Amino acid sequence: MVDPQVKAQLSSYRQSIDNIDAALVHMLAERFRCTKEVGVLKATYELPPADPAREEYQIERLRRLAKEANLDPDFAEKFLNFIIKEVIRHHEAIAAEHGGTKQSA
Repeated sequence: MVDPQVKAQLSSYRQSIDNIDAALVHMLAERFRCTKEVGVLKATYELPPADPAREEYQIERLRRLAKEANLDPDFAEKFLNFIIKEVIRHHEAIAAEHGGTKQSA
């Protein structure tokens, strides 16, 4: 049988994790709302879906922030690369909807 205090502490940690997960989902939704607007702007002005210079800057910035937060910078970079890939996919779809041609980075 698990000690009730241990069980309560575990439950408390799990509730915190659940709250953080919910916050992450809402933050990602807001981020994608903003990147959708960027995609519309890029499509309107026939700009390419990807911006390698911006991506490189963001990766360096996120790695620095990760180090400051004691988070593995490699993990942070993988996470951002996953998001960037999805954003570019969205931007390509938006460009196609606006009659633009699909452009790859």
